[in-house]
Amino acid sequence: MWHDLAVMDMSVWEKIARTILVYAGIALIIRLFGKRLMAQMNSMDLVVVLLLSNVVQNAIIGNDNTVAGGLLGAIVLVLTNVVVDWAMHRSPRLERLLVGRPTTVITDGRLDERALHRLGITRGELRHALHNQGADTIGEVKQASIEPAGSVVVDLNREDQAVSRGELVAELTALREHLDAAIARAGRS
Repeated sequence: MWHDLAVMDMSVWEKIARTILVYAGIALIIRLFGKRLMAQMNSMDLVVVLLLSNVVQNAIIGNDNTVAGGLLGAIVLVLTNVVVDWAMHRSPRLERLLVGRPTTVITDGRLDERALHRLGITRGELRHALHNQGADTIGEVKQASIEPAGSVVVDLNREDQAVSRGELVAELTALREHLDAAIARAGRS
């Protein structure tokens, strides 16, 4: 039994190479299609993400079902990710290459249909994301972009930005103090 748990069916180097190659392949797929998957994940996108690990599992482990092989694969995955993260922090150019750049989908209230189509995001999905960021209409948006990790960043036109309760109370307090001071000055005159 211990032999089946610990002795791998393939060499350590083959296991390391398989793991790194699958990591690179999945990273490339996510780089090419990730904004769509991450921005507004619908139920079909969730199915793809859930099945992705199962699809590539054999590419990493091959016929090896040992605990040692599984742990080695996990360690190689984590270490590869640490090295890639470290390299991206050191090189903005590498980060741009591996992660990508934001895609602007709205500028001054005008929707960029081509960018939206290229990302595979529907108007309804974008409208939902805008609403979550405080915009009621596209016309209120100065600029909106989809970040490489899929988050939607929205800059509203200044006049369309919401005011918090605290900001409103502070402004009313300042106005009240200003009026009280003006009344006091008028009473002394």
